[in-house]
Amino acid sequence: MATVSHAFDQITQDHTISARIPDGPQTQHQPHAAGREVVDKSFRIKLVQTTILPWQQRGICVLFVVLCTTLAEDVKLKYKASTKPVRLFTEEELRRYDGSEEGQPIYMAIKGVVFDVTKGKEFYGKDAPYNALVGKDSTRAVAKMSLDPEDLTSDTTGLTEEQLTSLDSVFEGTYKTKYPIVGYTASRILTEDGSPNKDFKPEDQPHFQIKDEF
Repeated sequence: MATVSHAFDQITQDHTISARIPDGPQTQHQPHAAGREVVDKSFRIKLVQTTILPWQQRGICVLFVVLCTTLAEDVKLKYKASTKPVRLFTEEELRRYDGSEEGQPIYMAIKGVVFDVTKGKEFYGKDAPYNALVGKDSTRAVAKMSLDPEDLTSDTTGLTEEQLTSLDSVFEGTYKTKYPIVGYTASRILTEDGSPNKDFKPEDQPHFQIKDEF
């Protein structure tokens, strides 16, 4: 019988592996075609083995670290961390921040969004001209530019288009620009029956480091 040898020429270190093909009888269902060589029962194969030098190992480690870092950054971009829970202010709690107590922050709500207006205490602090607006949701008063006690409420029923437009302008251009958001009132977060409002979305205010009071 003829012998078939398989060899690879690109070899750094040679190792030889011998394998045996099990003996088995030829049956009438396994005829050999004319001119076909029969492989010998034993054959030898030369394997290629590559030696990795120490400096190459260091390079591989560095590449692995870079790859892991890149993948981690990609995950951060695709999957943002969940946002912190927002703070819910009840009417009673909001009243505590009306500027009457020295050292306490001063809070004011508009459209259900509670702002920390402490840095404007010359306007909102005790005995200041707009102190009537703080410690409560004064949406209607802001829309009407009013300090009347009957307007110091979150109710917007009956407001004109002009007043509603003015409200949005002051909300976006003044309060969201100047004062950090610290929470929300129940009217913004909850429905009338007290269940969570599925349509609620926190206001975007990226230029402020939002207070972590939650």
